[in-house]
Amino acid sequence: MPKLRTATLGCKVNQYETQYVRESLEAIGYREAVGDERADLCIVNTCTVTAEGDAKSRQLIRRLARTNPHARIVVMGCYATRAPDEVAALPGVAEIITDKRELPDLLGRFGVVDVPTGISGLVGRQRAYVKVQDGCTLNCTFCIIPKVRPVLASRPPEQILAEIARLAARGYREIILTGIHLGHYGVEWNRGRPKREWVRLSHLLERVTRLDGNFRVRLSSIEATEVTRELVAVMAANPRRVCPHLHISMQSGSDRVLRRMRRRWGAKRFVDRCRLVQGALDRPALSTDIIVGFPGETDGDFADTCRVAEEVAFSKIHVFPFSPRRTTPAAEMLDQVPAPVKNARAEELAALAARLSDRYYRSLLGRPLQVLIEARAGRQQSTVMGTSCRYAPVELPAAGTKLGQFVEVIAGAVADGRIVAAG
Repeated sequence: MPKLRTATLGCKVNQYETQYVRESLEAIGYREAVGDERADLCIVNTCTVTAEGDAKSRQLIRRLARTNPHARIVVMGCYATRAPDEVAALPGVAEIITDKRELPDLLGRFGVVDVPTGISGLVGRQRAYVKVQDGCTLNCTFCIIPKVRPVLASRPPEQILAEIARLAARGYREIILTGIHLGHYGVEWNRGRPKREWVRLSHLLERVTRLDGNFRVRLSSIEATEVTRELVAVMAANPRRVCPHLHISMQSGSDRVLRRMRRRWGAKRFVDRCRLVQGALDRPALSTDIIVGFPGETDGDFADTCRVAEEVAFSKIHVFPFSPRRTTPAAEMLDQVPAPVKNARAEELAALAARLSDRYYRSLLGRPLQVLIEARAGRQQSTVMGTSCRYAPVELPAAGTKLGQFVEVIAGAVADGRIVAAG
């Protein structure tokens, strides 16, 4: 029986696509290599969002070539698309997939006749990702992704619904709808059609809420302009099915920086969309991404970002010091911010993020939370950790629990960046 080893860097979409390839190959007789076993085939799914992603991808390929000297290494993902010649020069690389639409052809070359339309699980995870869309065409000045995933492609709703039903039947209690540009689900179908016939993310989500099964659904990252009244209305009408949490990517709170980033809104419009969510849902969690040290960012611009972050009261902030990506407009801008300044701002914003998270978690004290148990914790494994519907990490006693189940708890305390369930 041939042995397979898979490795993934980057986003939820990459993790989904690796699982898709893994399941397809296992269906024809491959099995995942265990421990120090040497694999016959290695699949590497790479990332190129940052320079660090490139470096980690190269390191991973070299390590797999060293520990699996006779393996055929197939490399896919955004780094492979952006720099196929660099990837081809790495040891052990036998094939490069530069377009994920080629995956059925790749699987066919390995002998997969019945190419699946989705996945039935996600190795090592209690929450399942479902890719509903691919591609982005926005061309923000800092982002390389539209160059490596430029084609919008939405999956048919029936295919998505069948996959979610299958995952729920197999015991997955949280389904995360994800895409390269999730809010553009259906956009390519709508061109030239009357608005009344458009297909949108809100329509897909509403159909998901009507499926049978004991599961909840969460949306992954979305842009502010795509937080529509229709989408929020579906969330508000289904509080037990749709998690009261949105990850709305802000990137900066400075209108001047947002224009240089070529984003599609100003700070006021962003805040207004957040207020729409907060007004319609019960204490929703709002998380975000913020880039610090974008070219030309002044102390005043950074102060604006901190002010808007506090105004929105984010539950979680992912802080990224600006990383120039070759061939993007931002990489060519002359007023690059010095690394020490970027690092200092990142530390300051991280400290603010910690305070805002703590404040949000404390606002939930005394309230019921639905928690999905995901891992054992503590030296004696006497406690378990889980993710609440509002995306807050929760610790509770392990007795009577099992991984992958829902538990209803009351938020009792906040400690060390997590909620502790009341005894």
